[in-house]
Amino acid sequence: MKASTERKIIRWMHIILSIPVIGYIWGPVDQLPTPALLVKTAFFPIIILAGVLFMERTFIKETVAQQLTNLVRLTTNFTAAKTKELS
Repeated sequence: MKASTERKIIRWMHIILSIPVIGYIWGPVDQLPTPALLVKTAFFPIIILAGVLFMERTFIKETVAQQLTNLVRLTTNFTAAKTKELS
């Protein structure tokens, strides 16, 4: 997926899921138990996550890639040590 497409998806998800939060703050949604629960437990955390991903996407990708590289290196070293030990 291209970076521009990824940004558009995250941006629109952020915008669309913000609408119920606005209704929760300024409308009668806070008086209805089911929509209020959805806004509190699902929509708001997703909006926060989308905002963080939108702002810190490159840092997160670099960190995850580095951690995966370290994990592969560790696994390879462990496997080589076990193979050598069994021989």
